[in-house]
Formats: sequence, structure tokens, C-alpha cells
Amino acid sequence: MNNVVDDLVAQFDRGTLSRRDLIQGLTALAAAGGAATAAAQTAPFKSTRIDHISVQVTDMARSIEFYEKIFGLRVINEDKENEIVRMGVTRIIVSLHRKAPVGIVDHFAIAIDDFDREAVTAELAKHGLKGEQNLDYGFFVRDPEGVPVQIVGT
Repeated sequence: MNNVVDDLVAQFDRGTLSRRDLIQGLTALAAAGGAATAAAQTAPFKSTRIDHISVQVTDMARSIEFYEKIFGLRVINEDKENEIVRMGVTRIIVSLHRKAPVGIVDHFAIAIDDFDREAVTAELAKHGLKGEQNLDYGFFVRDPEGVPVQIVGT
């Protein structure tokens, strides 16, 4: 939350955000923080961040060049056999996979504190959910719309 506040204040200092917009942003942030705290207290897992987004692509070289030139990411590691390239600055934030259908985000990962696969599997089962594992999504659960949500440790 501190990063968001710092960003709002920096925008205000640069003159790209009005005083009214700053106050509205801070008010919304405070309201969301309270709701997030209440939700976090009742949730079985403490999510710490979006870990990464996985995008299916047609041309790996073109996609790598885009993320390098536009966002300053670099290749962190590669799985050549499965045509997967993971990019970031200090950690992976975008995973590119040459696979059809292209142009879709095929999953995203949420990092949680104290990740233990057996404990997470048991907790998911209490909520009527099944933890699954595969090459594409790692350890994951499907959201209500069927979107794979990978679960990783912080």
C-alpha cells in the first residue's frame, strides 16, 4: 500500500494529479485497505502479490524483444524443450509460452506466505476446491470461471 501512496504523492508533486484526485485516491485506498484487511483475516491464505502472468505467443523472439525494449525486462530463465521463457528484472513477472491458442493470458500466479502443497491442498478441499498440477500452470486451482490460478510460495 505504501508504494501506491508514494506513487499518488509523486504524481501530485509532478503536477499530473490534482489535489482532488489525490484525496479521492487516498480515500479509496484507505477504504479498500480496510476491506482487504477484513477479507485477509477470514481467508485461508495470505496472498502477498501477483507472482507472474503467463502469455501464450506465436513468435518467441518478437515477444522477448517487445518486453525487453518496452519494459526493460530480461530473460531470467528458459525451458527450451517446452518453449517457455520467463522474464523480469529481479524476479519473474512475465512468462512467455509459444503455444496455441495465442494472444491469451493462460494463467496467473498468486504468491502466498508459508506455502506447503499438502496443507494448501487440504485447505482447498475444505472449500470444495481441488488443487491440480501440470506443466503449464504448476500447482493451481481453478477460479469460478475456470481460470487457472497458480499458487506459489512468497
